[in-house]
Amino acid sequence: MDMNAVVGTHDLLFLTLDTLRYDVAEALCAEGRTPNLTALLPGGRWEPRHSPASFTYAAHHAFFAGFLPTPAAPGLHPRLFAMRFEGSETTAPGTCVLDAPDLVTGLAGRGYHTVCIGGVGFFNKRNPLGNVLPGLFAESHWSPELGVRDARSTEHQVALAVQRLDALPREQRVFLFINVSALHQPNRHYLPGAAQDSRESHAAALEYVDSQLPPLFAALRRRGPAFCIVCSDHGTAYGEDGFSGHRLAHPVVWTVPYAEFSLPRETAP
Repeated sequence: MDMNAVVGTHDLLFLTLDTLRYDVAEALCAEGRTPNLTALLPGGRWEPRHSPASFTYAAHHAFFAGFLPTPAAPGLHPRLFAMRFEGSETTAPGTCVLDAPDLVTGLAGRGYHTVCIGGVGFFNKRNPLGNVLPGLFAESHWSPELGVRDARSTEHQVALAVQRLDALPREQRVFLFINVSALHQPNRHYLPGAAQDSRESHAAALEYVDSQLPPLFAALRRRGPAFCIVCSDHGTAYGEDGFSGHRLAHPVVWTVPYAEFSLPRETAP
């Protein structure tokens, strides 16, 4: 993918499915339990990648510096975006190199309107730390209805995203970032009768997220074309080898699902 041909001609979506494990994402894909996402994945499969960090704040700082999850195979892997700095071994001819400290600022300099729809606490704008990442964007949104404790959070996030996309002129290129919060603990409310979070409730949360995404992709097609990056920032452990949670070094935390794809502009019949 030559991102120099994409930037400036396409809207950009960066959707992070916060805390989503690769093994859960791939299993549900194979079982037909996430039909909306699967229909968009290249080859109908998630790509396994390695996250640059083990928790949300650190991972997103890396992402916004151009270090998206790395393909889970040896060797140097060209990046889609890079901030200009000396000695980069993963900047290739197809890399969009930005003279900026971060991706959001760099895209704004290329004429993009930048929008953040927050999810987990690092985007909640309630304190200085919670303002760091949203503060990169021209506009940012957070409310409890978008956060981890609302069982309809993805529905609310998508509705807000659609509202903002539809409100902007089609000729205005948009960089839309959404941090989907539903998969993060607590997620037991997506599994009827569950008393605690588990791999099964994590999977149920992903089924819920999948069911809510179609209006978002429809809105992007109306504006189109759009280039989309959908991935997790890190996984989480549910007792594997005695570990629970994340911000730790374990394969279920470091290995994340990743996909990139283009959406054409919808043409009227």
